[in-house]
Amino acid sequence: MKAEPTASGASAAESPDMRAEARADMRLMRSLVIGIFILMTAAALYFARAFFMPVMLAFLLTLTLTPIVRFLRKRGIPEVVSATLLVLLSIFIFAVAGYLLSGPVIDLINNSYSIGQQLTERLAPFRWPLERVTDVAHQLEALTETSQEPGVQRVAVAPSGILSTAASNILEAGTSITIVFVLSLFLLASGTLFYEKIVQSFTSMTQKKRALRIVYDVEREISHYLLTVSVINVSLGTVIGLGLWGLGMPNPLVWGATAALLNFLPYVGALMTILLVTVIALISFDTIAYALLAPAFVVLCDVVEGQFVTPMVVGRRLEINAVAIFIAIAFWSWLWGFVGALMAVPLLVVIKVFCDHFESLSPAGNFLAAQHSMAIEEEPAENNHNQAA
Repeated sequence: MKAEPTASGASAAESPDMRAEARADMRLMRSLVIGIFILMTAAALYFARAFFMPVMLAFLLTLTLTPIVRFLRKRGIPEVVSATLLVLLSIFIFAVAGYLLSGPVIDLINNSYSIGQQLTERLAPFRWPLERVTDVAHQLEALTETSQEPGVQRVAVAPSGILSTAASNILEAGTSITIVFVLSLFLLASGTLFYEKIVQSFTSMTQKKRALRIVYDVEREISHYLLTVSVINVSLGTVIGLGLWGLGMPNPLVWGATAALLNFLPYVGALMTILLVTVIALISFDTIAYALLAPAFVVLCDVVEGQFVTPMVVGRRLEINAVAIFIAIAFWSWLWGFVGALMAVPLLVVIKVFCDHFESLSPAGNFLAAQHSMAIEEEPAENNHNQAA
């Protein structure tokens, strides 16, 4: 009769440890499943980029134009009409920009060799520290050539058909652009149908309300960010183009469009624009002092835009951690190339806004958010003051 309580007491004593071990195993299993899911998602995005990339671009374009469609709907214009007009206007702007920029860009590509020679001649007085390194490299190359055995032949891989590769790339790009605009048209013209389908996938009224609130909040924040940043970048490109035109820079339209496009890449885009403008200015003007005016003007415009205009217009609510920005640009550029790098920051903003609406994802949202040193430094000072009181 006394053995039963002892056995039950032993099982009761062991049950908390067993439950803790089971919970630890469940957490480990869940972490493994999440890691495998992330790896499989990255692999799917990489190997199926021909499908996912235009779809992502279409969703981003839809979010950018959604505020305009809703504004026109309040003025009595149906979504189908406003969406069709906006998509046609986007196609027109894209086609005109491509036509105007194609000639100067092709000229720059064709003259890239002469540009490199002119830049080398202009920087000749400043390259003497590198001449020794260049001589060593030439000596190593000559040593490699002379050390070859007599019977060994070099194998050179001839490039595949350039025309066929170019035709394939043009066809792929045309297909992707068509998917982007057609899918954007359908998404914009559908109105609230997409949100109704999301709400209908939940059962309880509480879940429906929460899902609808999250969807509308995410859409409002992202559409505001994308539309505002697009307007800011176009304005920045216009100012830079006009300023470079006033300085006598060749092809100012190209550099204005380049500045507007690359400014979607924070930090990296501005640096690339400054370097490109510096190279062209050095070979275009007679004196180096006057040539440096062009990149100095670009630096001034970037500083004003990055430190004053964008924080004031967009607000600090959607500021992203610089480390997260660089990681996102590196990841998406590896995944989808230059187009992926352009989409890196908007996708990062989408992820941050989505994480802010779920308590379980708040650590990820906190990591993505920009951290202000003033707020961190004031908290310990305030705690010390309270402790002293």
